[in-house]
Order: sequence, then C-alpha cells, then structure tokens
Amino acid sequence: MKILIVSDTHRHNENFLKVIDKVKPVDMVVHCGDVEGDENLIADAAGCPVQMVAGNNDFWSDLPKEKEFMIGNYKVWLTHGHNYYVSMNYETIKHEARARYIDIVMFGHTHKPIVDISNDLTIINPGSLSYPRQEGRRPSYIIMEIDENGKADYRIKFV
Repeated sequence: MKILIVSDTHRHNENFLKVIDKVKPVDMVVHCGDVEGDENLIADAAGCPVQMVAGNNDFWSDLPKEKEFMIGNYKVWLTHGHNYYVSMNYETIKHEARARYIDIVMFGHTHKPIVDISNDLTIINPGSLSYPRQEGRRPSYIIMEIDENGKADYRIKFV
C-alpha cells in the first residue's frame, strides 16, 4: 500500500499536481490541512481515497478539524496541529495521541517535514508543498508504504 501525505498547499496546487503525477499510482492521499477551498481539485487529481482535515486557514471549510481512521493495522489520527501547539514543540500532540491510543499522528501547520518514530508512536509532518519553512526551503511531502508484512516505511521527499 502506497500513501502520499501532503500539507499546507494554501491554494497553490502546482507542486501537488506535479507530485501526484510523479508518484501515481497511490492507494490513498492524506492532506493535513490548509487546502483553502481546493478540496475538490485535490480529490479529483488524487484519483483514490483522500483523507483531509481543515487547517487554521480553512476558515469556511466543511472539512472536519480532526479524523481518526485506519491505514493497514495502524490507527491514524489526522489533525492540522495548530490546536496542539506544534509550532512550539510536539509534547502536547504526543500526549493527546497516546491518550487516544494512536499509532501514527499526521499533522501540518509548521511547514517543516518530520518523521519521528518511537516505540509506541510515530509523528509525521510532510512539511509544505507551497511555502516550506525548513532550512533550504524545499517543498516537501512524505511517501508512506506498507509492506507485505504490514510494516510501515516513511520517506520525506522533495519537489
């Protein structure tokens, strides 16, 4: 199973469209928020199931603020992250994820990619395809693959 994880496209979808064409076929697209009204464009371009939440800039969106769902055997919590102070540190979001018995939490907001794997929790932020903020400021996304044994592998990729 191959999953494309993106965030913070902020209605500038050129890089998303390039990435989806490059990595297809995928079994799922996960968008961690700040779509800014382009939900249909993202879903149509994906051509597969899409999980998406509202970010802090999705003011008039009908998207949910958070979602929990399964990817393989993993319980995933999807949130934009701004309500859990992710710009300061990851302690609050980790604490909440553990309280919910989550295996993987996916979030955005910081525009900085991270994959942090510990014994009981994996936290993932794909960064931003439109306005990256990490050193080098390269637009980023994550490819998650589930192997035949059900084990997840994550790769931060750059446009």
